[in-house]
Parts: sequence; structure tokens; C-alpha cells
Amino acid sequence: MALKVESMEINGDEIVEEVNYRGVKAMPFVIGNETFEKLGTIGTSTNLLVYLTTVFNMKSITATNLINAFNGTCNFGTLGGAFLSDTYFGRYKVLGTASISSFLGMLVLTLTAAVKTLHPPHCVDTSCVEPTTWQMMFLLLGFVFLIIGASGIRPCNLAFGADQFNPNTESGQRGIASFFNWYYFTFTFAMMVSLTIIVYVQANINWAIGLAIPTFLMFLSCFVFFVGTKIYVIVKPEGSPLTSICQVLAATIKKRKLNLEEPAVSMLDHVSTKSINLKLPYTTQLRFLNKAAIITPNDKLNPDGSSGNRWTLCSIQQIEEVKCVIKTVPIWVSAILYNVSLNQMQTYTVFQALQSDRRLKPSSFQVPAASYTVFQMLALTIWIPIYDQLIVPCLRRITNKRQGITLLQRIGVGIGIAIITMLVSAIVETKRRNEAHSKPTIGFERGKGAISSMSGYWLILQLAIAGLSEGFAVIGSVEFFYKQFPENMKSFAGSFLFCGMGMASYLSNFLISVVHRTTREGSRNWLAQDLNEARLDYYYYLCTGLMVLNFIYYLMVAKWYKYKGTGDEQVDVPLEEVTNGHKHIV
Repeated sequence: MALKVESMEINGDEIVEEVNYRGVKAMPFVIGNETFEKLGTIGTSTNLLVYLTTVFNMKSITATNLINAFNGTCNFGTLGGAFLSDTYFGRYKVLGTASISSFLGMLVLTLTAAVKTLHPPHCVDTSCVEPTTWQMMFLLLGFVFLIIGASGIRPCNLAFGADQFNPNTESGQRGIASFFNWYYFTFTFAMMVSLTIIVYVQANINWAIGLAIPTFLMFLSCFVFFVGTKIYVIVKPEGSPLTSICQVLAATIKKRKLNLEEPAVSMLDHVSTKSINLKLPYTTQLRFLNKAAIITPNDKLNPDGSSGNRWTLCSIQQIEEVKCVIKTVPIWVSAILYNVSLNQMQTYTVFQALQSDRRLKPSSFQVPAASYTVFQMLALTIWIPIYDQLIVPCLRRITNKRQGITLLQRIGVGIGIAIITMLVSAIVETKRRNEAHSKPTIGFERGKGAISSMSGYWLILQLAIAGLSEGFAVIGSVEFFYKQFPENMKSFAGSFLFCGMGMASYLSNFLISVVHRTTREGSRNWLAQDLNEARLDYYYYLCTGLMVLNFIYYLMVAKWYKYKGTGDEQVDVPLEEVTNGHKHIV
């Protein structure tokens, strides 16, 4: 029987039952599940763009929009997965259900490739038959299963693995750190295998076999996960942090007409002894929310000093925790705009590769178009140890900061590099297109157009810069949200980050659609099916301009932001000063 973390009350005092943490003993099952799950999901999703355009005969615009919508929904769905996990079912049940759903989604996609009646016939020269309504419905059914799976797995897998260790002991903390290291190792390993072996099988041998392999790996993931059930620590859900946010907003609205400046105003300052959150100082940033802590004659207090109704009266601690979330929203918006540039690397770079010389000379072996994105991951993998072991120590001596530079500075550097990424992408595309028109082409890509004689190696440059940018901005954002959210909202912080990625996918969809509809009426469609007849470089220049505007916006909001628990010498005041300034803190 699985170990459940529960509690009981004796004479009004809550006593938490001792939990037998299995830690390392549970890791073979947790890590095994993680490895096979990532091999399955990444192996399926990495090459989906090529699959839709070559097997389902979709146009580039349609396939790109569908993939962006799929990725966006997967990321945005994590908010629902985290809510269900924290509020009702717990991480174990959500992970188990989501894993089965992912397996079913991969099985459906495999069937679309293996059964001839479930996909349209192959194109003959430039004549292509579009998929039927039933074929599209069956394909979208697979996407729905995959979305449900991703929505449950992404917000819960890291937290579930950390649940297996005792966070109150030194060995448990070391175990959690080790688990995170292994987690990112499995991610890198899965990406490498998916972008090389699985993509090669899909592109050069058989799509049915290439999709069946990750499907079988996902089956192994489910099997390993459920085999370890008897030794897992299963944490009981304690309620969603979204409820706390809604309570503060509701109380603020109800007390919006009250005046914080009145000398006799009383404010509730109660921190539960059972809370795992650090006590936060009173601040006046977003001070309108402080009205939720004003005690009125209609408010009732419990014997322990807590609020009798949190929908009408909130403590200062609860308000400051909500402020931690709200203050990150402007940074989150900038991260959304930044991720738009990364989305271009994952979509149109593949199309560029399809119409470039992908031969590994002097042999005739062709690198699969989707495999080029491995260079972005390699650049990231190489840069991380260089940054941690060489750059940070040098910066630490200069800035006297433990991390070398602040998290916001790290994110800002990544956003700045994203501008260079889009600019280089535009220059490389101009070169590819010019060579396609001025030099002999080396072949014809079905459903696209002539293949430029420009070597695909040129694409490595933009991908490497994108990986460098990701090493600053994305990793910095993950650490930023994890540290700035209250301790009981860590899983919600992950969902928040994934929702931003989802919004970026939708924004990419919108941007592509607007550019396509606007330019197709003119003499040159920027995003035509055949990139040799398109002006993809103009689109990249447009994205460069957007990244410049985003960088300026980020500098403004980063200057405004104040880190959790630090207050603000200019606008924030200590809680003691509020007490001495005629405001009564209960």
C-alpha cells in the first residue's frame, strides 16, 4: 500500500503522522518513469511538423499554426493540472492518469501512420490530396489525449519526485538536489535520442515504426510508474493557492472604499504556525491590496487570532504572498514575448533546413531537418558548465554577489541575445534564398520547392545563439519564478511558467496569421509554402523589431520589480514602522 501523508487532531492540536521516506529506493521508479516518458513524448512531438506536412499533406502555415496551438494548449493546460493536483486528487493520481492519456495519444498518432485509411495518399509531384474530415478528427483525438497527458505530467513530475525525500533532513535535501540533476539529465538524454535516432527512423525508414518506438517507451513509462506504487510517498492535497489569491482580491474589492491613511485603522497580522511560508515584511508596493487586511466591526477573528472569513478579511502575510505572485506578472509578460523568438527556432528553422543542403559531405547521408534543433540544445548544454564554473566566479569577484549577477540581470542578458538571434536568422535566410536563385539547386523538396545549395551548417549559427540566449533567459526565469513565489506555491510557479510558454505559442500563431494574411495580397508572400518564393527574412526582421521593443519594456519592469522579502527603501516600510505610525496591527 502506498504511503500517504495525512494528519489527525488530538485535543485541537494537529499531529502529523511520521512518514517513512524511501528516497533513493523510490528513485529507480521515478527516474525510470521520467526517462521513458520524455523519450516517448519528445520522440513523438519533435518531428510532428514534418509529419503533418509530409504525411498529412498540410500546408506549412496550417501545420505551424496547429503545432503552435497544440504546444500552447499543452502548456496552458498545466494550470488545470496543478489545480486538480493541489486541490482534489494529489500528484500521484494526476500523474498516473496523465501518463495513460499520453500513451493513448501516441497510440492514436501511430495508427494514423500505420493504417493507410487514416491518412491521405502521398503527393504526386506537386499534386497533394488534403486529409478528410474523419482523418483530421482521428488525428486531433490523438492531440487531445496528448494535451491531457502533458497538462498533468508537466506541473507534477518534478514535485512528485521531490516528495519522496524528507525536506527537513540534510540527506533529504541532498537527495532532492540529486533528483533535480537527474531530471535534467534525462531531459537532455531524451532530446539527444529523439533528435537523432528516433527522428532518423521517422524520416528515413518508416513513420509507423518511428512513432511506434516512442509509443512503446511511453508504455514502459506507465509500467515503471505503477510498479513503484507501494513505496511512494503520496502527499495529501491541501488546497489550491489560487483560492488564496481570489480571497485577497475579493476582500480588496469589498473594502475598496476604506482609507489606509486613517490613524485608527487596524490591520490583521497573523501567521499560522503550520504554514511553511517564510514571514514576509509589510510593503506599500501594490498598496491597494493592503485594504484586505483592514479590520472592520463586521469582521470576526478566531481564538488563535486568524481571520474568521478570509473572503472578507485577509492577513498581511497572505496579502504579501499574493503580491509576490502579482509582481511577477510584468516579468512574465516579457517572458511570453521572448518565447516567441524561441518558437521561430522550433518551426521555421525546420522549414529552412528542408530547403537547404543537409548532406554530410563527402558522404551522401542527409541530416533530418528536425535534427538541426539539437544544436540549440548542445549550445545550451555546453554553455551551462562554462557559465557556472568560469563566468560566475569572475562576476562574483566583480559584483560581490553570490550568483555573479542578479536573476533579473541574467534574464535581461538572454532577452538581449534573442535580438541577435533573430537578426542572424534573417541574414542566414537571405543567404539561403539568394543561393537558391543565383546558383544551381540540388534537388526538390516535395510539397515545398527547390533545395538551395547553401549548406545546412549555416543554420547552426542561429541555433547556437538561441541556445546561448536560452541559457540566460529560460533558466533564469525558472529560478526566478521558483524563488519569488511563496513556498506553498512552487507547483503553481511551474504552471505559471508553462502558461507563459503556452501564451507565446498562441501569440506566434497570431503573428504568423497576421503576417500571412497581410503579405499574401502583395507581390510577395513573406510566409509562402516555398521559402524560395517567400520573404522569411523580412519576417525575421519583424521579429527582431519586436524583440527590441520587448527588451526596452523588460528594462522598465525589471527596474520597478522588488525581490521577495527585501522590501524597498524608497516605497516600502518595515512592519514595525507601521505599528509606530498609529496603525494598529492585530
